[in-house]
Amino acid sequence: MSSIAERFRVALEDVREPRLAVPELLPVQLARACARTLGVDAAGLSVTAGEEGRAPLGASSATADLAERLQFTAGDGPCTSAHRDQEPVFAASADLQRRWPAFARLLAQHTPYRAVVALPIGETLAGPGALDLFFTDEAAVPRLDVFEAMAVGDLTCAALGDAAVWAPWSPRGGPAWLHGPAAQRRALVWTAIGRVAMAQDTTAPAALDVLRAAAARTGRTVDELAGDVVAGRLDPTVLPAPDDLPPAPRG
Repeated sequence: MSSIAERFRVALEDVREPRLAVPELLPVQLARACARTLGVDAAGLSVTAGEEGRAPLGASSATADLAERLQFTAGDGPCTSAHRDQEPVFAASADLQRRWPAFARLLAQHTPYRAVVALPIGETLAGPGALDLFFTDEAAVPRLDVFEAMAVGDLTCAALGDAAVWAPWSPRGGPAWLHGPAAQRRALVWTAIGRVAMAQDTTAPAALDVLRAAAARTGRTVDELAGDVVAGRLDPTVLPAPDDLPPAPRG
């Protein structure tokens, strides 16, 4: 029987596509290899550089990418907990609803996923990493081999480390895999937070709360709203403070 390392290597070769053969999209290839090796529906990679500074690196599908944005919009979830506590998190539907009701609601509304497993994968050059595994059938969670999943996380972290050492760095600074599409989109959030904070004479955490509250009211993600603020399509002065908003509809 082949080792987990060999299976991961084969999976990584299988998911390679010409359009992904750029250093910035290495995390997408790795996420796809993780999902294939572990037999899960989807996977996503992220790093954190502070309490609110989590940045997505790449996901195995557009829907998995959306799931990360929904979690960031909700403000908490399994991946955030795995980052914060540096412990694996196993969350079936009931667990999601009990521990992170806002995220659970968004996940059920906008994706087919009904369970999430979030695993810390160690320290990357950019900070602690995490691997999210998504399941459309929560009954599949107990069948996940935790030791294999942790080993795949270690292999993924090692691949990111190797790329940081051997591949050319981005002109923006740091390894190229830090500057893929998902990470660039999240970078706009930090720019938007600064503009909201300046326009409303408030702190950065309060500005992020403003964006999250507005996202909840409009059914959008924080990343989308941030893009509008940075592009000048949305005036940050008109965004109401969370306390000024009526309760968001449930359902």
